[in-house]
Amino acid sequence: MAGKRSGGAILVDQLAIQGVRRVFLVPGESYLPALDALYAHSNQIEAVVCRQEGGAAFMAEAHAKLTGEVGVCFVTRGPGACNAAIGVHTAMQDSTPMVLLIGQVDRHMRYREAFQEIEVDSLYGWTTKWAAEVNDARRLPELLARAFRIALSGRPGPVALSLPEDMLNDLVEVEDAAKVAALSAYPAPALMVEMAERILQAERPFLIVGGGGWTKQAADDIRRFAAAWNLPTACSFRRQDLVDNALEVYAGELGTSVDRRLIERIKQADLVIAVGTRLSELATQGYTLLEVPEPAVPLIHVHADLMELGRVYRPTLAINAGVVEFAAATTRLPVPATRWAGWTADCRGDYLASLQPDPCPGPLDMNAVVETLQRRLPEDVVLVNDAGNFSGWLQRFWCYRHYKSQLAPANGAMGYAVPAAVAAAIELADTRLVVCFVGDGGFMMTSQELATAVRHGAAPLIIVIDNASFGTIRMHQERKFPGRVVATDLANPDFTALAAAYGAYGATVAETAEFAPALEAALQAVASGRPALLTLKLSIEVISSRTTLSKMRETK
Repeated sequence: MAGKRSGGAILVDQLAIQGVRRVFLVPGESYLPALDALYAHSNQIEAVVCRQEGGAAFMAEAHAKLTGEVGVCFVTRGPGACNAAIGVHTAMQDSTPMVLLIGQVDRHMRYREAFQEIEVDSLYGWTTKWAAEVNDARRLPELLARAFRIALSGRPGPVALSLPEDMLNDLVEVEDAAKVAALSAYPAPALMVEMAERILQAERPFLIVGGGGWTKQAADDIRRFAAAWNLPTACSFRRQDLVDNALEVYAGELGTSVDRRLIERIKQADLVIAVGTRLSELATQGYTLLEVPEPAVPLIHVHADLMELGRVYRPTLAINAGVVEFAAATTRLPVPATRWAGWTADCRGDYLASLQPDPCPGPLDMNAVVETLQRRLPEDVVLVNDAGNFSGWLQRFWCYRHYKSQLAPANGAMGYAVPAAVAAAIELADTRLVVCFVGDGGFMMTSQELATAVRHGAAPLIIVIDNASFGTIRMHQERKFPGRVVATDLANPDFTALAAAYGAYGATVAETAEFAPALEAALQAVASGRPALLTLKLSIEVISSRTTLSKMRETK
């Protein structure tokens, strides 16, 4: 673009060139020129104004996870940059492409601990793919393009850029950068042939899929591969929508609600094919599912990041490839006649058996709640799940049929669900229903983003599981220090009244029979464009989807 522009204008021009449609932010004086440039681009880039930087970062991460685009978040220096850290950590562990843009003190004030000054490379260097400061407005096109390429390429992840305020005010002349494309490795044909041969030599192969960087096409391709090769398939933590759970090869999820039978099946396998997943702590049950560093069972590991291959486990066959490229390559493999139909059927049978619910004592039956939701909600509903024991009901019982229909933090960040649901509802307005599951603890961490939903016309349905406790920690206390409960009880407000104060529909459900009519009223509110909140009163006795406090104490 000819002529001089402010650094702020150059910055936002680059966002437009990179195809950014929406940014999430809390405004700050440290990046006023960029805010002014967003005003100039308001017909092209929507600015979603959030109530706290943690919520803004969660929204950017959820937007990226849902759309495959880079999530963009603006925050101010110091406190704003620190607040956003939780969303950046989520993007890193969840392999989600994100660019965090942070206002900074003027360049001549740097390294004096000026007002709200912070070292962005020190703060974010450990939890981003790249963290840097832009000290020359002429370099904004170059460094923004680099940030987007890094965020999208290989294993997707976050990038943080520090933007001194005086740099954003500078008037300079510079050419725009071109739109970048993600870079990803293609699987070598010889390695695909070797993989196929190793699978055909096995008697009990098992496929595990997960990680980031997936697209709908890639998910469709990997589903076809799993079905055509009749491979029993599990998804890593909170990646259940990668495989249609109704397929006869689907065997469950490797996460906090994992069924013991699934763990035993993988230990019985004579070949494990891991695609996209890092085989992290949760997916491997604390690095015990496979031996470290040399698994006893042959391991084929497919990952976009070369550094992940052999990082924890030494694979028998390592394939450095993006999940999109690998999944597409599987469609070119000849479909064989396999001999492990009985093995796959047994794995599927275990999964179906795991769907038999355990008793849920008390006036509100969470098993019945999920059954009602499964029967009533559309098949393509987007389910957003927070962190906590309550999440086990969705993770264990929900049948995910479509990609992308699951939004949840694989890093277990509490407070994720409400901002993520708001971002999803903004993106999917009038096209798909968004339903959020969140505990009372997580809800109170980011409940203020209900105001963002109302401000931007988003209408998610938020279901709060209220047991007046940090339930997951209470469970661990009961297991490790029985009878010594401390610091886990909560005093909650009236969530229904709080919803009304924000302008949302609200209702409280204390008994199973009340849920279905309350759900209908909430869905009517959502259909009219109004956010809705249902508070489900659950006894702390129902500590998880698999056990109760009484049963836990009986086993001591």
